[in-house]
Amino acid sequence: MSDNSYMNNEENKECCGRDFIHQIIDEDLKSGRYTGVVTRFPPEPNGYLHIGHAKSICLNFGLAEEYRGRCHLRYDDTNPLKEEQEYIDAIREDVRWLGFDWGKHEYYASDYFEQLYEWAIDLIKKGKAYVCDLSPEEVRAYRGTLTEPGKESPYRNRSIEENLDLFQRMRAGEFPDGSRTLRAKIDMASPNLNMRDPVMYRIIRATHPRTGDKWCIYPMYDFAHGQSDSIEGITHSICTLEFEDHRPLYDWFIKEIGIYAPRQIEFARLNLTYTVMSKRRLLELVREGYVRGWDDPRMPTISGLRRRGYTPESIRQFCKLIGVAKADNTVDIALLEYCIREDLNKKANRYMAVLNPLKVVIENYPDDLTEEMEAVNNPEDTSMGTRKVPFSKVIYIEQDDFMENPHPKFYRLAPGKEVRLRYAYFIKCTDVIKDSNGNIVELRCTYDPNTKGGNAPDGRKVKATLHWVSAKHAFDAEIRLYDYLFLKPNPSDVPDGSDWRSNINPNSLQVLSNCKLEPELRKLNIGDKVQFERQGYFCVDPDTTPEKMVFNRTVTLKDEWAKIKSKLDTHSK
Repeated sequence: MSDNSYMNNEENKECCGRDFIHQIIDEDLKSGRYTGVVTRFPPEPNGYLHIGHAKSICLNFGLAEEYRGRCHLRYDDTNPLKEEQEYIDAIREDVRWLGFDWGKHEYYASDYFEQLYEWAIDLIKKGKAYVCDLSPEEVRAYRGTLTEPGKESPYRNRSIEENLDLFQRMRAGEFPDGSRTLRAKIDMASPNLNMRDPVMYRIIRATHPRTGDKWCIYPMYDFAHGQSDSIEGITHSICTLEFEDHRPLYDWFIKEIGIYAPRQIEFARLNLTYTVMSKRRLLELVREGYVRGWDDPRMPTISGLRRRGYTPESIRQFCKLIGVAKADNTVDIALLEYCIREDLNKKANRYMAVLNPLKVVIENYPDDLTEEMEAVNNPEDTSMGTRKVPFSKVIYIEQDDFMENPHPKFYRLAPGKEVRLRYAYFIKCTDVIKDSNGNIVELRCTYDPNTKGGNAPDGRKVKATLHWVSAKHAFDAEIRLYDYLFLKPNPSDVPDGSDWRSNINPNSLQVLSNCKLEPELRKLNIGDKVQFERQGYFCVDPDTTPEKMVFNRTVTLKDEWAKIKSKLDTHSK
């Protein structure tokens, strides 16, 4: 998606009204094809859900809610080699966290294994399926190409009796893994490769998370998918575009078996800049140690976004803004960041935290005095009230807020220059203390006691306001600053012969261990979200202990999407 794609989507909504999925459902209900709406979210439990799945979750559950229908959560657990209970539990948690509930309608493809097996038997009896002894490599070779027809398997014309016997013996475990498959007998010359006698069942000896060792043959997704929808009475099967070419196969199975037919509608999957969405690649990032786990805040997984400090409301709003399209596109990650800023701006209390501290001694401030300054918790919502922030003779400011030899446009603290301390006083730098290596380690300043609260009675102005913390009241914390995990907007954009891993950002995580925070922040709990004034939005990480608090930066205050949107608005005028 180009930078103006979101705006184009909005314009399309204004011109065309409801999106194409709503239009299809409206017409189906109007025509009487269906009398209600039943959707489903069918994840495969072989990894953690990511932001792309969030789009599908919001779409399917949102449609069900809008049309007063229901949405099922159904696990596509047809491959025991890749599926784990850990993933099942994580999927359930993520969907609930996003704010959706399936009630009693939690299902598994494995619930239907017996019925699917019986339907496979029926297809064999009708001469529509056969047992094939070709190896996986031979099946691929016989399949043909987009420009050349496939070649029929030498086992394609086995008798119905032989096929029934072999398939039943496959279930009984008489044959080695991979030695035989059950294939649909369709058309090896079909222009759609999915119709060239696709595999329906394969032999796998692996313990299934739910059925244990009951089965040693497992249906392929393409055989289980449409029939599962049919069994559950799904009206609208909302899929991403890669399943469009599979739809004729789903329809063929439904027709040949002679069961109820849901309607499949495809939409474009979500692609996000500076991000990979492939489960395989995400798994490699985890297993190869590029990230700390599935919930690493640099990951696009829902659990990673949650740990980073994203809210379900911000993700739902993001999915609403990007809408649905019929063509593949890429969304600028700045839009996702815009959504979390907009949400946290209204919800998050403001605090002061110094990430790279520089000691400041206010020489004319009384040694034994501590004052409590009135600070606003959230200027966006006055109902959040105020708090008291301690102020004393020695404070910390950010190293970047001081420059010994400032350039003309540097308005913060410098020798002889005056600045405002947030909620406190005006101070002026009088001296700079350095260590033996010439590094600045301390500033000496004076304050104007008549400027308490940050205003001068004589009306004089200063051009900068700095955040600060009192040295004797502050506590140390670890702050983790996250950047994009990849260096390029398209991580797959690599020179010939290079690997996508070459685009991994080696500086995607910076850990600051000597940060100074105002004491009120000690009261926060894991998962709490705040704004550090002038720094960005932060979340208390689960690594926090009674001895050490750890914060993740969710997002900076700088809003690239607001700039992009402003330019597009100006251009459109």
